[in-house]
Amino acid sequence: MKEKFNILVSTAVPLPIENVDTDQIIPARFLKATTREGFGENLFRDWRYDENNNPKSDFVLNDPRFKGNILVAGKNFGCGSSREHAAWAISDYGFRAVVSSFFADIHKNNELNNFVLPVVVTDEFLAKLFQRIGEDPSTEIEIDLPAQKITILRTGESQEFDINPYKKECLMNGLDDIEYLLRDKEDIEKFEKQRN
Repeated sequence: MKEKFNILVSTAVPLPIENVDTDQIIPARFLKATTREGFGENLFRDWRYDENNNPKSDFVLNDPRFKGNILVAGKNFGCGSSREHAAWAISDYGFRAVVSSFFADIHKNNELNNFVLPVVVTDEFLAKLFQRIGEDPSTEIEIDLPAQKITILRTGESQEFDINPYKKECLMNGLDDIEYLLRDKEDIEKFEKQRN
């Protein structure tokens, strides 16, 4: 069982770059590991570090002004290959949610399966998020999963978002697909006995 996701209040890290593909999220050379741990240190590796492994001061993850459990990303986030390692890296880094105006479908599902909430907003609301965070990096964002609503707390600007009802239930209860089924194990066994 994973940490339950209900209401998340956090500052955010802005990444106003469109068409971020999974190779940029986690470069292919880091895909040899078979467990999910340790990928966070290589999240956006080629953007975060130079060829000598020194942090690039102009990349947002190296900017001490920006931190938090929410990544606000440009349109078409997670395009490219279907590697689940990209979602592993986002989760392992500490992000609980990614906000964008469009996600590649496979990556969106990989995030959900790894207990990261992809929040789809309009282009206009995404622009407001970038503006508010840029003006004040301490701006807090509230993501209310039960109400399916995202709010910029400083201004009260908000928007509702959609989510698959099954995945919503899994996130709110900290259950993966297997744990979800095992929760009903007794009922399933009872049903099987009645059939025989």
